[in-house]
Amino acid sequence: MAVHKIYAGAKLRELRGRLSLTQKAFAQKLGVSLPYLNQMENNNRPVSTSVVLGLAQEFGFDVTELQSGDEARLVGDMREALADPVFSGDSPALADLRLAAANAPSLARAFLDLHAAYRQSHERLASLDEALGREDARLQPSPWEEVRDFFHYCDNYIDAVDRAAERFAGGSKPLESKTEMAKAVLRENQITVTFKPDAALRHYDPVSKTLTISAHASEATQTFQLLLQIALITQEPLIEATLDLARFGSPEARSIAKVGLANYFAGAALMPYAAFLQAAQETRHDLEVLCTRFGASLEQVAHRLSTLQRNGAKGIPFFFVRVDQAGTITKRHSATTLQFARYGGACPLWNVHAAFETPGQFLRQLAETPDGARYFCLAHDVTKSGGSYHAPMRRYAIGLGCEVKHAKALVYADHMDTQAPSAYAPIGISCRICERKNCHQRSVPPIERQLSVDPNTRGVLPYQVD
Repeated sequence: MAVHKIYAGAKLRELRGRLSLTQKAFAQKLGVSLPYLNQMENNNRPVSTSVVLGLAQEFGFDVTELQSGDEARLVGDMREALADPVFSGDSPALADLRLAAANAPSLARAFLDLHAAYRQSHERLASLDEALGREDARLQPSPWEEVRDFFHYCDNYIDAVDRAAERFAGGSKPLESKTEMAKAVLRENQITVTFKPDAALRHYDPVSKTLTISAHASEATQTFQLLLQIALITQEPLIEATLDLARFGSPEARSIAKVGLANYFAGAALMPYAAFLQAAQETRHDLEVLCTRFGASLEQVAHRLSTLQRNGAKGIPFFFVRVDQAGTITKRHSATTLQFARYGGACPLWNVHAAFETPGQFLRQLAETPDGARYFCLAHDVTKSGGSYHAPMRRYAIGLGCEVKHAKALVYADHMDTQAPSAYAPIGISCRICERKNCHQRSVPPIERQLSVDPNTRGVLPYQVD
């Protein structure tokens, strides 16, 4: 079996910079020559076993960070950006994109920011009649996308906020005690809590210091909203410091991120890291059992599983996604090599779309991407009631999955034949960057393939992918 080589030049340079060490001093501490270190930092050589041991022993470095998902994310995002018709020339080879992500991640992110700015400008020009005469009709990134990418490239794990929530929760406690604890903390801050049937899900009046929660919401949702308000009130210095470090480009993005961090705190307080990780491992990631044990919703539990990326205590690297009935991705994160499209929907062959057809059931799927990577995928529908007959009902589907090598740790993978090649469904990321030739669900041609059209022959597609 071939040994997997690790090229992590950017990570080595980043660590050396944090330690304020010269290359010579860093090489001495790792027990390698200066030229050898230089070659590793420039990805001309893989990181040797002795260097991996040296990083762990000398600096206490979590060596799993050498294989972080940043490179895969950047490659996936660049491939999708280059699928934009604005790039009319030949697309860079995949090997070149991987080199750019590994050796120049800052340049890769700058390219993605530039493309995002172009898309934003293009969308504004498309509605020029509305934009004319407005003072704010200027080029700026979408605040929502900026915040989404912030969490995406933080591996969906915010260490300081997560640990603060864990300290607040004090470990694993029943839902009832967490609810009462949250109410007690709010009372200590002279905040009155009321529950009203016709109220918004959560509304806080800072003048009267009254917090109103919808009486129609489930108990788990009510507790989550109480914890979210606690985060906004008691954790403001920590949240503001985190926002300062993020350096968002607009006040709107900062405001959206503040709510996102408060949501993160609430989820981490409801499901404290160490206790939740232990319970997930003990139950073999049985979502329903975890929902009952921590008083959380199915979506909250699935999302929390995708955040277990603490150094030295990592859980299974999961991907998590939520799609609406139109197939649009509304939440996405991946700690695996599988990356989702930044724009548009997910592959129609993926089982998350079928969840709408089988409400209340867990759908299992073994899937394989064009690069040969194999995954175990789980999907389930999520319905959010409006609280009354005339209120609109929101429907989503959530997807959770991991590389198939972790499948034995999931109760849902029991009795599935993970060794049979025929058991794997061929899925992709986005049609424009998917290299499959004969996909019956293809919507647009792939950009990296030549097409041939025969007017005398019509198959599933009106063209052939060479």
